[in-house]
Amino acid sequence: MAVQTPEPTVATVAAVWHEGWLQGVRHQPSPNFGPRPCGAVVDLLVLHSISLPPGVFGTGDVDRLFTNTLDWDAHPYFQSIRGLEVSAHFAIDRLGQITQYVSVNQRAWHAGASSWRGRHNCNDDSVGIELEGLEGDAFEAAQYTALARLCRDIVQTCPIAHVAGHEHIAPGRKQDPGPGFDWPRLASLLMDCGLCFPPAVAISSQKP
Repeated sequence: MAVQTPEPTVATVAAVWHEGWLQGVRHQPSPNFGPRPCGAVVDLLVLHSISLPPGVFGTGDVDRLFTNTLDWDAHPYFQSIRGLEVSAHFAIDRLGQITQYVSVNQRAWHAGASSWRGRHNCNDDSVGIELEGLEGDAFEAAQYTALARLCRDIVQTCPIAHVAGHEHIAPGRKQDPGPGFDWPRLASLLMDCGLCFPPAVAISSQKP
């Protein structure tokens, strides 16, 4: 009889933060950020997927994109995003390594035109997390474990109440992280955090 491997547990350890930077993860500061609006309540996590070139992993080009050092002539695809200035607060690679680009105290440029929980301009009051992957494809077990741990760490410093994908806050414009992302799996890992997931996710995560 095959023995099923249980889902890795996510240890609850007090996170260490310094001016919005999570200690113990890789830091690669991006110049692409700005101040949050006065009185902003940072209560939303937005999940994305990214790979550069699309479907190619481990190139380091995500770092270069977020730090404005990408060689636009290095790949034909880069011509379609030439001059783009974007960022996220965090990214998680296929091995589960976490990189932080922007302090959570600052406004990263990840959501674009967006709306969720009755508010527009989700960059103003959200934390953006990129998962290395291609929208529609599956993600790695190490990424789910790292993501759940990161979400728990962020909850310790921001009043996070909601989690959504880029596809949810910008429907029709964005499709990431896409159907390959296992939302019920993440919801199960964070079940004790009291977070609100998109309605379809909340329903499916309660099924036996």
